[in-house]
Amino acid sequence: MPLRTDPIRRALLLSLSAAPFLPQPARAGGPRPLMLAGLYRPGMPLQGWWVSEKYDGVRAYWDGQSLWTRHGHRIHTPVWFTDGWPAHAMDGELWAGHGRFTSAASAAARDLPDDGAWRALRYMVFDLPAAPGPFDTRIAELRRALPHARPTVQAVAQHEATTEAALQALLHDTVHRGGEGLMLHRGASAYRGERSDDLLKLKQHLDAEATVVGHVPGHGKYDGLVGALLVETPQGLRFKLGSGLRDTDRVSPPPIGSQVTYRYRGLHPDGAPRFASFVRVRLD
Repeated sequence: MPLRTDPIRRALLLSLSAAPFLPQPARAGGPRPLMLAGLYRPGMPLQGWWVSEKYDGVRAYWDGQSLWTRHGHRIHTPVWFTDGWPAHAMDGELWAGHGRFTSAASAAARDLPDDGAWRALRYMVFDLPAAPGPFDTRIAELRRALPHARPTVQAVAQHEATTEAALQALLHDTVHRGGEGLMLHRGASAYRGERSDDLLKLKQHLDAEATVVGHVPGHGKYDGLVGALLVETPQGLRFKLGSGLRDTDRVSPPPIGSQVTYRYRGLHPDGAPRFASFVRVRLD
């Protein structure tokens, strides 16, 4: 049976095809790479940190005029969606609600925006990349820029972290409500367009990204379909990823070269992830 890629998946995967680039009309000096998160380490000191919900959407950068994906692809929005937004740079997540990542990704991938799809989205802003000063100061500036929630854009609620017990209780409550996890941001940190420990993510499970390098044929009930994806980590480790694939994924698997997100529970001695399970194609 030939492997097919359905039209929606092809549209969603357009954001994987070009080299990373993010324009920054908000100020001179070239493109603006985005700040990327490390992993939270249980028991670390929490004084001076802010915590917020981790929204499961499409990372997007507002340059004062247009929205762009993390990899520099223009997001075509309806004119009304960004009407009245601040003219300075903002960093946030296009979010369609808990458990609706695919809806957000589908809307963001279209060259011709669908008004109906965009009415379900909101841009959740968590930082001002071009604002001077530490995150403590940028939070105050963000609250002044977006003092009230609007139908299409709002500032993410930030709370001062206190204790490990309180943090874990907040994580449990967030996940119970359908959230993905938490983000922690060091209040004294400047905005740096790189991965660092100034920004951390906390989830109830581990996840990572890998590149699809092959499709493993299925057997038995999956005869003629894809049994597993052969993926490769950024460190060059290859392993099969079959758990978590839906029937639609086996008929129309993520193309070779695409990035996928998987969950796992620790590592084997050789570095391979334990109980790895496919989550989705990574689009942002």
